[in-house]
Amino acid sequence: MKAFHLLVFIALFSIFSTYEAVAQKKIEIKYSGFLNFDEDNYPGAKILTRDDSEQVHIVHESINMWCDKAYYYGSENFLEAYGNVKMIQGDTINMTSKYVEYSGITQLAFASGDVVLKDPNSTITTDTLYFDRERQQAFFQNHGKVVKDSSGTITSRIGRYYMENKKYQFVDSVVLTNPDAKILSDYFDFYSETGHAYLFGPSTITTEKSITYCEKGFYDTKAKTGYAMKNAKIDYDNKEILGDSLYFDQNINFSSATNNIKITDTINNSVVKGHYAEIFKAKDSIFITKRAYAITTQEKDSIYIHGDTLMVTGKPEKRITRVFRNVKLYKSDLSGKADSIHVNHESGLTQLININDPSKTDVFSVSRKPILWNIGNQMTGDTIHLKSDTVKEKMDSLIVFNHAFLISKDTLGDGYNQINGKKLIGLFNDDNEIYHIDIIKNAQSIYYFRNENNELVGIDKSKSGLINILINDNAIEEVRKINQVDGDIYPESEFPKIDRLLKGFDWREEECPNSVEDLFKDDPPLELPVIKGLEDYVPQDDFFDKILKEKLRLAKKPYKPINTDKEKLKDKDSYKNILKSSEQFGSAVWNKKNIEIKSETLLSPDNKKAERLIAKKNTVGYITQNTDLKNGKFEFSIWLKGSGEIYIAIQEYGGDFSNYKLQTIKLTNDWKRHSIMADKHDDGHNLRVVINKIHPSDIVYAWNSKLIKFP
Repeated sequence: MKAFHLLVFIALFSIFSTYEAVAQKKIEIKYSGFLNFDEDNYPGAKILTRDDSEQVHIVHESINMWCDKAYYYGSENFLEAYGNVKMIQGDTINMTSKYVEYSGITQLAFASGDVVLKDPNSTITTDTLYFDRERQQAFFQNHGKVVKDSSGTITSRIGRYYMENKKYQFVDSVVLTNPDAKILSDYFDFYSETGHAYLFGPSTITTEKSITYCEKGFYDTKAKTGYAMKNAKIDYDNKEILGDSLYFDQNINFSSATNNIKITDTINNSVVKGHYAEIFKAKDSIFITKRAYAITTQEKDSIYIHGDTLMVTGKPEKRITRVFRNVKLYKSDLSGKADSIHVNHESGLTQLININDPSKTDVFSVSRKPILWNIGNQMTGDTIHLKSDTVKEKMDSLIVFNHAFLISKDTLGDGYNQINGKKLIGLFNDDNEIYHIDIIKNAQSIYYFRNENNELVGIDKSKSGLINILINDNAIEEVRKINQVDGDIYPESEFPKIDRLLKGFDWREEECPNSVEDLFKDDPPLELPVIKGLEDYVPQDDFFDKILKEKLRLAKKPYKPINTDKEKLKDKDSYKNILKSSEQFGSAVWNKKNIEIKSETLLSPDNKKAERLIAKKNTVGYITQNTDLKNGKFEFSIWLKGSGEIYIAIQEYGGDFSNYKLQTIKLTNDWKRHSIMADKHDDGHNLRVVINKIHPSDIVYAWNSKLIKFP
C-alpha cells in the first residue's frame, strides 16, 4: 500500500512539474477574421472572431480546432471556444460541440452542448465531455451514448473511453441495444475492436428467444456467445435454468451449465437438477449429469428420479424423460430401482427397464430386475410400467411384465407372503395407494392366513391360472384364486422351511430408498470443479482519478471578475437573490416535470420544515426557475441533503437548453451548500437554474436556493 501511494505521488509530482515547465508549447492561432480586446470584462484575453470566409482556426501540437468565437488567455495558455466547435486529432479523433474549454498546459478539453466524438470505430454523443489528450481518454458523467458499428448502441450515465486500448467503461443505467440482443447492466466494460463486453452488478441479456440474468458475466457481441455467473439464470420457452456458471451460444441455440443446476419446466410441472448440463433449444432437449435427478409434481406430491445421466427431449406436449444407469425412484408412498427409466409425459407412461449383463454367467446368481416398493409390497419383473392419469395428475395403474413377483412381509411373523406369475396388474385409488392386484397366468402363491385376532391359522401354498388380491389400509385383505390347479393350507409346524420361498425369491428391502437423500447414498463422493471466471467488480470511489483531478486544478478556467473588484466578489452574501422563490419549491415560479413537492417534518438549517423533491414512479424529474437575464457572471447555490445522485446547472432558457455550468452532486445525510459559477455571454437566450436527474429512488431535501449576479 505504501508503494502504491509513493507511485501516485511520483505520478502527480511528474505531472505538476511537466505542466509548470516554461518550455510548455503554447496554443497557436492559425487564423482569425477579427481580433479584439476587452480588458474591463476579459482582462488578459484575446477575443477571436470568425469572418465570412472561415472560422477561427487554432492549433496545439497534433490537434486542430475551429470555432466561431474564442477567448484566448495567453498567460494561462487557456482557451474558450464558442459556436460550431470542431476539434480534430490526426485521423483518429473528430469532436464537435457548441462550447470547449482547452488548456495547453494539461491538454485537457472540456466540451458541452451536443458533443459528438468520433473515432474510426465508434461515435460518442453526450451533453458534456472531458477529453484528456495526453492520456487519450474521454469521460462523460451526465448520460451519454456510444454507437459502435454492428455491436450496437450503448447508453449510460457515466462513461470512460480509453482510446489506446479501444476500451469503454460504463457505469450506472447501462443499456446496449443491437439487432440480436439488449443488455442492461450497472457496470459494463466494452472493447470496441473485439466486441467483448464484461458485465457486473445486476445485468440482463434479452434476445428474441431468451432472457439471461447474472451479476457477473461476459458477452461477445460479434460471436454472439457468452457466459453468466453469480445468481445466473436463463429463461426460455417456459423454462428457467439456474447454475453457478452458464454458457450460451446464440448461433446454435445452445447453453451449458456447471454446478448447482436447476432447470424448471413450468408447463410440465417438472424440475431437473444436477451439476453439469447441456441444453439444445432448437431440439428442445436437455442432457444433465453429476447427481442428476428429475422432480415431477403430482397432486401435491412429487416423484424424484435419479441416475448417472438424465435426458429430457421433445416439445412440452411431447416431452420424454430418460434416466440411465443405476436409476432410483422415490415418492412418499412409492420407490423403485432399475437400470434405466423412460417417462412419456404425454401418455403418462413410466417404464422401468433392466439390461441383462452378459458377464454374469453363474446359473445360481439372482437376476437384478426392475423393482418397485409400495407400502410394504415389493414388486419385481423383467419390465415394469407405471401409468399416470395426466388429467387428474395421479397414479392410475402399474403393469409388471414376465416373471412378475410380489412379496410382502408377514405382519407379525418372520415369513413372507409371495405371489408370482407371468404378469402383474395393479390399480391405484385416489390416494395413490394400490388397492387391487391381478397375477395373470401360472400364478403361484404362499400366503400366511391370520384370523381377526391376528393369530396364524395356517400357511397357504397353491397354483392357479389367476389370482386377485384386494388390499385395504395397506394390508392384504383378501386373496381370490381362479382356476386353481392345486394347493393346501398347512399348519406352520408342518410346512417345510425349504418350501417357504418360491423360485426366484429376492427380498431387497435394504435397497429401498426411504427418502430423497437415499437416492444418492450409493453415489461416489461428489467433486465439483472450481469456477474461476471473472473477478468481482470493485467500483471506483470517484469518477475522476487523482491524475485527472490534478489536471482539472491546473487547467481551471481563469475566473477574472468583471471590473476586477475582488472584495465585492468575496462579499457574495450581500448581493440580491434573483430567484423569486428561494425556499418554496412548490411555488408556481418553479416549473416542475415529473416532480411532487412535499413538506417534511425534517428541519432545514433554519429550523423550519424542509421540502422534499420526489420523482414520480418510473420517471426522472426536474425543477427549473426561469429569469430574464441574458449575460453576466452568475452563481447559483442551494442547500441539499439526502441520498442518491442528482445535478444542478445554470442553463440556457430556450434554444437547445445548453448548460453554461453543471455539477453532479452525491447527496449526503448532512445539510451541505452546493454552488456553481458561470459566465454567460448574450447568445439571444435568457438564463435559468435547474435541479435535475431526480430518480424515484433518490431522497432529495432542498432549502435556500440563491442566484446572484456579480457587478
